Amino acid sequence: MDPKSLFSLSDHLEALSKEGDPLEILQETVGFEYFRTWLVEGLGYGDGAKGGRPPFDPVMMFKALILQAQPNLSDARMEFMIRDRLSWLRFLGLSLGDRTLDENTIRHFRNRLTETGTLKRVMKAFDWQLQKKGYIPMSGQIVDASLVPAPGLSGISCAGN
Repeated sequence: MDPKSLFSLSDHLEALSKEGDPLEILQETVGFEYFRTWLVEGLGYGDGAKGGRPPFDPVMMFKALILQAQPNLSDARMEFMIRDRLSWLRFLGLSLGDRTLDENTIRHFRNRLTETGTLKRVMKAFDWQLQKKGYIPMSGQIVDASLVPAPGLSGISCAGN
């Protein structure tokens, strides 16, 4: 193993942070744990008694839907992008080598939340959290991969703006 590779990943992520990773700003702006109870209820997760592979964390999966909404990616493309982008892995709380979402899991998650009305509820609350912090909600979308401060609000800044 190349000795410099031990630190190259953390150095790379640190450089992303210094450049103003908009996903770090989003992570600081939105309290994603707020949605956990609604997501679990909407998904109707069992108690695990039947066995099988444990489900992905519903908050992490909701964050994936937020990522997917901004560039309007297909489920298959989303699967690729999660594996490809370090900033997306970090935002989702995943590391290189972790099991990642596949397109069927993403589709099933979104469909289940849509069927139960949970997706509409959490997206409304997501937009509300953004608005409360002085950002313009764009129906769950991040314009140009960054948060957009609402006009006329002082003291709110966003990297890249």
